[in-house]
Amino acid sequence: KFERLLETYMSFAPRGFTSFRAAMPLWLKEKLFQKDLLAKELKKMAPGFDWMGKLLFSEHHMSHAASAFFPSPFEEAAVLTMDGVGEWATTSLAMGSGNRLEVHRELHFPHSLGLLYSAFTYYTGFKVNSGEYKVMGLAPYGDPKYAGLILDKIVDVKEDGTFWLDQSYFDYCTGLTMTNDRFAALFGQKVRRADKDPLTQFHMDIAASVQAVTEHIVLRLARSIRKETGARNLCLAGGVALNCVANGKIVAEGIFDDIWIQPAAGDAGGALGAALAAYHINRGQPRAVTPGKDAMKGSYLGPVFAQADIEARLKAAGARFTVLSDDDLIAETAKALAEEKAVGWMQGRMEFGPRALGGRSILGDPRSPTMQKLLNLKVKYRESFRPFAPSVLREDVATWFDLEGDSPYMLLVAPVRGEHRRAMTDEEQALFGIDKLNVPRSSIPAVTHVDYSARIQTVHADTNPRYHALISAF
Repeated sequence: KFERLLETYMSFAPRGFTSFRAAMPLWLKEKLFQKDLLAKELKKMAPGFDWMGKLLFSEHHMSHAASAFFPSPFEEAAVLTMDGVGEWATTSLAMGSGNRLEVHRELHFPHSLGLLYSAFTYYTGFKVNSGEYKVMGLAPYGDPKYAGLILDKIVDVKEDGTFWLDQSYFDYCTGLTMTNDRFAALFGQKVRRADKDPLTQFHMDIAASVQAVTEHIVLRLARSIRKETGARNLCLAGGVALNCVANGKIVAEGIFDDIWIQPAAGDAGGALGAALAAYHINRGQPRAVTPGKDAMKGSYLGPVFAQADIEARLKAAGARFTVLSDDDLIAETAKALAEEKAVGWMQGRMEFGPRALGGRSILGDPRSPTMQKLLNLKVKYRESFRPFAPSVLREDVATWFDLEGDSPYMLLVAPVRGEHRRAMTDEEQALFGIDKLNVPRSSIPAVTHVDYSARIQTVHADTNPRYHALISAF
């Protein structure tokens, strides 16, 4: 990465000197000596271990690819990694078989699908590296009227999905912002200031446009991978793999027989991937595959708390509480949900990754027409346009949604089935984007987005029996 930074600054010099001056002290003081620093800290815990000799480093995209392939339910698969940037790679194709994994092709910085999406995240007034999912949630309120302009001026997409970004519109290589004045001039408006400027139909249309371009690129990449490799299965990782709308389009098009997405597809999953790469690739350890069942244990890999510990902490906080049997807990919670109450649900291990999957979740009745607005504004204190996701029993998913397979990690978007939809009137269709939020669009309006889609979690009895029991009782 240091090599990339130096080469980039040298290529654009003297532009970017301010950014260069800000970055170098941290690199020279700490980042270049990461192995020494880690060995020194780890030695405090295990003084007799040879940390300098045993400490391994995995390349960024190899870590992502390993996190997606090795826990997957596939003996063989193509692995597509898409993110902002690793060392140099921004998009890569790896092929996995058994306990082997090799990177075959890469696209390099500064041409990055993740950075393209982040540029539009910045332009619409959201925080880079955390607000991208807001852009994805905002997109259905808009019309992709600028997609053609983006493809004509900013990104050149080849038939196989590879792409090239015109850097004259961006500032991320050398500056402290993602885009520049030329970018703003292309679309006719300045960067939105989140603390001063309201979200308008323009910003919704911009969000819809970059989402459409992203889907266009991802689908072309997926089609070319299937055609060139013949792979029947696809694994996805990297921050772009958290774009569950694009993921759902791959599934809907039937490009592969099956796909599997690492639930911690962002950089958090890189730690898991580095460990798996060391175990299988460096150590040559065998890999056991159970067809149809991944090795992530529902992604419930976080901490768990004993009942006695929970009660002690509640007493120390002065809380008033009642201890219920498991059956009574399920019954009382189902009753509270049916009464349209918001429920804080904490049980078992915490989820690994960005999605709440029934370990640490806020629950509500999906049939309530006011639940989405209530939870957004009164409980989570976030933007009203943000959608909520349905948790549905795996055995019932096809009854409610146009999805036949698994989606245990809330990483696939699919349409609500037609028989559950409510057609909007012409007057309702003409409403300003976010005003459509208050119009019930199905029999489960709290989890139906304005385009009749839903970000689905299939709940499985073998990975989360208590959550499965709660939904069954509800």
